Amino acid sequence: MLRCYIIDDEYHSVEILISYIAQTPGLELAGYATNPLTALNDITGVHPPDVTFLDVEMPELSGMEVAGLVKPYTTVIFTTSFREFAVEAFEKEAFDFLPKPISYARFRQSISRIQREQEKKITSQQREFFFVKSDVRGKMVKVAIKNIIYVEGAQNYIKIHMTTGNMMPYLTINEIEEYLPSTQFARIHQSFIVNNEFVKAVEPGRVILVNDHSLNIGRYYKDAYLKKIKGDLLISRRKY
Repeated sequence: MLRCYIIDDEYHSVEILISYIAQTPGLELAGYATNPLTALNDITGVHPPDVTFLDVEMPELSGMEVAGLVKPYTTVIFTTSFREFAVEAFEKEAFDFLPKPISYARFRQSISRIQREQEKKITSQQREFFFVKSDVRGKMVKVAIKNIIYVEGAQNYIKIHMTTGNMMPYLTINEIEEYLPSTQFARIHQSFIVNNEFVKAVEPGRVILVNDHSLNIGRYYKDAYLKKIKGDLLISRRKY
């Protein structure tokens, strides 16, 4: 079940999306807000929504600004009457861009894509390896997930740092993120995905790996990452 949230300063637009969510199997309404500042508290809370429908043109905070703040917590789908925002929307790594007035067919198309991506993520939790293309034509190299220390974005490539060596396949960091178990790996920066099995310590603004290598934690990813590892934090219940 995908939990959906709506942010739009026009209530009639909210109503349309509420009706679409209600009639679509596999979806439930997690909430809505006409004020983006109110929405930020909901989305970055204990139970963030899976999908957020986000209007671009809003007072106080624009949809683009909100997207930058909620990106680590939820999948963003922009909604707007202004098609010229489409390029900027995808630069913000939005999942989709729905022009208003939004038809149910176009809404359903977007949701179907997300549901397929969710199925891939469920499969990734059980995956132990994958293959990547090598520099040698026709050759594919097996990568054992348990051996990955961290992944680093490198323009058109990624650098996979492993206990057995490094490799640089022609992939984006977003593409490999889909293949890595979210229970074990975490995006801590626009350019870094870390395997928590190899984390030795977490300090303000950075992660220290078991090989003493330091990785910066991006400001947009900090809160989500700290919440994730908080579940493994052992704290005494005794009072000081």
